[in-house]
Amino acid sequence: MNKTIVRTKRLMIMAMMMAMTITANAMSYTAAKNEALFLSDKMAYELNLTDAQYDAVYEINLDYLMSVNGRNDAYGTWWNRRNTDLKYVLTAWQYEKFMDMSYFYRPLTWKNGNWTINVYSHYSNKSHFYKARPKAYVSYKGGNNKKSSGNGSTWRNTTSNNRDLSHNTNKHNSGSGHFGGRR
Repeated sequence: MNKTIVRTKRLMIMAMMMAMTITANAMSYTAAKNEALFLSDKMAYELNLTDAQYDAVYEINLDYLMSVNGRNDAYGTWWNRRNTDLKYVLTAWQYEKFMDMSYFYRPLTWKNGNWTINVYSHYSNKSHFYKARPKAYVSYKGGNNKKSSGNGSTWRNTTSNNRDLSHNTNKHNSGSGHFGGRR
């Protein structure tokens, strides 16, 4: 009888260990689209993004969120590609500020078997948006991050028809308010 109890306990422990190592499935397209919109909207607000930057940031965030399949992906290849793409799109001061804001720089955390979207720790009202939806919200279906030039570069910064959005002359917008008088 003792052997049966020991064997049962071992099986239960093994089953629990296997359950803890199973990773989450990727976000659905709809969930990723909504989370990318919320995250990108807050980035547009805090980093003073142009409309072109906002579209690009939305696409980058959507690609990242759709590519993350589990705990190890949150800060793996897809996270590195996201940050490389963002470095290409943002100005130097925007990218520095982005890296200093952990809820933007590391948008996902795996806690207790679930994803946590870190931007909600700073922005709790899920229905408040600062900007209109980016143009890409309606048309972009994802997938640009899966295209690679083969040399470790991401697709966006190796495509000849993409212009470098970070080279704008509006480095430190002067003017009143957070948006430097753009509104």
